[in-house]
Amino acid sequence: MIGPVIKKTDTKFRNAISVKERLSITLRFLASGDSFTSLQYTFRVSKQAISLIVPETCQAILNVLKQQIKLPNTPHKWEQISAEFLNMWNLPNAVGAMDGKHITLQAPFNSGSEFFNYKDFFSIVMFALVDASYNFLFVDVGCQGRISDGGVFNNSVLKTKIDNDSLNLPPPKALEGTDYIVPNYFVADSAFPLSNYIMKPYSGQHAKGSMKRVFNYRLSRARRVVENTFGILSSVFRLLRKPLLLEPEKAQLIVMTICHLHNFLRRSPNSVNTYTPRGTFDTEIEGTIVPGRWRVDNTATTSFLPITNTPRRPTLTAVNMRDQIAEYCYNVRTLPWQNDA
Repeated sequence: MIGPVIKKTDTKFRNAISVKERLSITLRFLASGDSFTSLQYTFRVSKQAISLIVPETCQAILNVLKQQIKLPNTPHKWEQISAEFLNMWNLPNAVGAMDGKHITLQAPFNSGSEFFNYKDFFSIVMFALVDASYNFLFVDVGCQGRISDGGVFNNSVLKTKIDNDSLNLPPPKALEGTDYIVPNYFVADSAFPLSNYIMKPYSGQHAKGSMKRVFNYRLSRARRVVENTFGILSSVFRLLRKPLLLEPEKAQLIVMTICHLHNFLRRSPNSVNTYTPRGTFDTEIEGTIVPGRWRVDNTATTSFLPITNTPRRPTLTAVNMRDQIAEYCYNVRTLPWQNDA
């Protein structure tokens, strides 16, 4: 698939670097995070050549795998995702789990303050939406780090599609066993605003066994899929374990390539069990969480840093919607151990 795109022609002065070697250099860079200087000794290819090979090959991979990440385009496809969240994570009407991360960079050349955020480091921002099975549905990389955390989602293409009502989501539907008609929504943490299409935890501490605490537990179970997905990226693609020594545009290209490779490896029957073998993700046994292997592997530093809470007053409709879902989780679709969580 990729070979014809990255193949170069021999000249009378020198032989071209082979397709196999170009791909090997790129994948080694992504998987190890080794510097171009280190790679030149491993592959006996100049650092200057490697600096061209990596982005060219990443762009080719991205072009070939571009269909690996795409939003559902029909109500039926969204309903399939909602059914997976209900069956796997016991949360109704959820159609994705979202999160955003700062990706730390070295100081970009002549960047001024565009990529220097208020946390005093240079970064670009990655915003992602994940399905119930740890696959990316949507990824947006490249928002400048200086943009406030609250602006990360507001500046995303997904937010624009929501505002334009162009996601083609199914109509609101009743929660089983209730009269509550609830829209489809995305699962998020406290960094995102509560709204008619984003559900976040109740703030503050709540008594054990209370409805609000049970809801927070049930929401966190579903949101764990996006946390695990980010964790797998930095566990397997060790380039993401430290600040990226790349210009912002190349960092954006490489992170997008990694995300597309993730979906490809997850969906291919030939690679899924090697890429994410049993025990990779967090598992839960009657309320007891068994940490996934990626957490053990990720004890080192990471270039992913969380975005922070942005206080914003929600609408009364959103508040009531969360209360209705909480009541459903507390009284209708219960889990035997949820009151002990």
